[in-house]
Amino acid sequence: MNGNQQLVDDAPVRRFEYDDGTRVLAADLGVAGDASVDVVDETAIVVSGSDQYDLALPAGDAQAFIKNGVLTVEVTSDSEEAH
Repeated sequence: MNGNQQLVDDAPVRRFEYDDGTRVLAADLGVAGDASVDVVDETAIVVSGSDQYDLALPAGDAQAFIKNGVLTVEVTSDSEEAH
């Protein structure tokens, strides 16, 4: 996984990788009442107000959500891809 941080609305995106191959991207967007996220192919598209941010995701099955202003994207890989 790439160790570089990307920014979403001035918030750094932190990346975590777990032993089971699950990868998590997280960013604190603060009060994000009008923010939304959707996953298309290997891209998470975050819309906050009139701004849009595209985050490249590792290959795998991705789920994304925003709760209490925290963006979370969880990517699980096939067992072959995780090794």
